[in-house]
Amino acid sequence: MKRIFKRPYIYWFLGIFLLYLILNIFISGFNDTIPLIIVYASTINWVKLGISLVLTLAIGFLVALNAVYIHILYKERKACKEGKVFAGAGTVGGLIVGVCPLCVTGLVPLVLGFLGIGFSFASLPFQGIEIQILVVMVLLAGFWILKNKNI
Repeated sequence: MKRIFKRPYIYWFLGIFLLYLILNIFISGFNDTIPLIIVYASTINWVKLGISLVLTLAIGFLVALNAVYIHILYKERKACKEGKVFAGAGTVGGLIVGVCPLCVTGLVPLVLGFLGIGFSFASLPFQGIEIQILVVMVLLAGFWILKNKNI
């Protein structure tokens, strides 16, 4: 893991992290939500929004960590099939949920909306934060598999 935070991999890590966050912000429409957060600041549940933002940053961190580590293992000609599956599933899951699952669109509601099905992560018990926690666990499992299998 120390190799990830050394040159040149640290640059790849930071690039993937920033690219993932930018992509997530624009796919989920969070950039349109930011002005509304400022206007309706008194009505926002800041705890849920804070937890959601921290989980989004953690997902971005883990996506970048897994991607760089998979690249390092691939260069060393080590098999990392299971880790790739978990990293891919976590990346897609993070993009599906979006930045703030309660106040933005996300990919699943968009796709289901095209099919005429109304769905929002707001209908879930914790307004989608449970999906973000699941994505973090999937990414952590993928990293754990990569690290333990390729010692």
